Amino acid sequence: MTLSTEKKKEMFWMMLLSRRLDERAWVLHRQGKIAFHISGIGQEAAQIGAVYALTQGKDWLVPYYRDLAMLLAMGMTPTEFVISLMGKVGEPSSGARQMPSHFGLRRARVVSHSAPVATQSPHASGIALGIRMDRKDEVVLTTIGEGSTSQGEWYEAVNFAAVHSLPVIFLVENNEYAISVPQEKQMAVKSSADKACGLGLPGIQVDGTQVFEVYEAVLEAVERARKGAGATVIEAKMYRLTPHSSDDDDRSYRSREEVEAHKKKDPILLAKNQLIVEGLLTEAEYEKLEEKARAEVDESVRIATEAPYPRGEDAANPVYAEEVQHV
Repeated sequence: MTLSTEKKKEMFWMMLLSRRLDERAWVLHRQGKIAFHISGIGQEAAQIGAVYALTQGKDWLVPYYRDLAMLLAMGMTPTEFVISLMGKVGEPSSGARQMPSHFGLRRARVVSHSAPVATQSPHASGIALGIRMDRKDEVVLTTIGEGSTSQGEWYEAVNFAAVHSLPVIFLVENNEYAISVPQEKQMAVKSSADKACGLGLPGIQVDGTQVFEVYEAVLEAVERARKGAGATVIEAKMYRLTPHSSDDDDRSYRSREEVEAHKKKDPILLAKNQLIVEGLLTEAEYEKLEEKARAEVDESVRIATEAPYPRGEDAANPVYAEEVQHV
């Protein structure tokens, strides 16, 4: 499917907004205004390319903790994200009960996940089973880091989806490090996509720094799933440009030279240059987008800072039902 000029520029805008919001979260942490941040810097192209292949309001997303760009594209506002970082009233994922970036957005069919990695994968297959049983043409997209593909839950979920030909896409965001462990030390195969073969599914590898290439790959998998042809495993290769989290010192396991070299394939820079070459974006237009992004982030931080913290007496709601109907 050919993307329109407007859609390409919209996708780039979402990448840029996510990057500036992510960068501000690091600043807020260093200022002592938030307790924790886990970043998606360097992974925006894979996230935006994938989620734009879905039909919003119809399809389902079961994300993992780096998927800020995806959540923004699905309708989470920058203000809601900063509120989640600060644990304030109005936090959409868990009512300010879960740690930041454990995303959920009920109004957009984004299913909340838990802290143990890979546990969201069986949830995605379960949703896909329900879709098939109801004979709907909806699709589930779920994401994971490459290190988490070594977890048993991921294998169980992918195998279940393969056996039952379920409409689910397993997107592996391979950023080359499972926390501090490089890929070659935690899997013997060269690609996470190769693991699909042993489970009877197609495994596709795509350049995760190229937003429009990811879009095409995921769109093909979505169309395949809608036709009843089953699941697909897609590995998007990119590089994590930041430490694992705000609590990590990545200098202990990778050199500054390595990180700087990978910045030459920054997905924001690559997308910007491509749009300029195609005549879809000018430097002046880009500067206006930068101003707009920074203004939105500033306003979101202001609103979240002024928002109240939840009341202690509300901690148990809505964990327990206030009214129970007996049949």
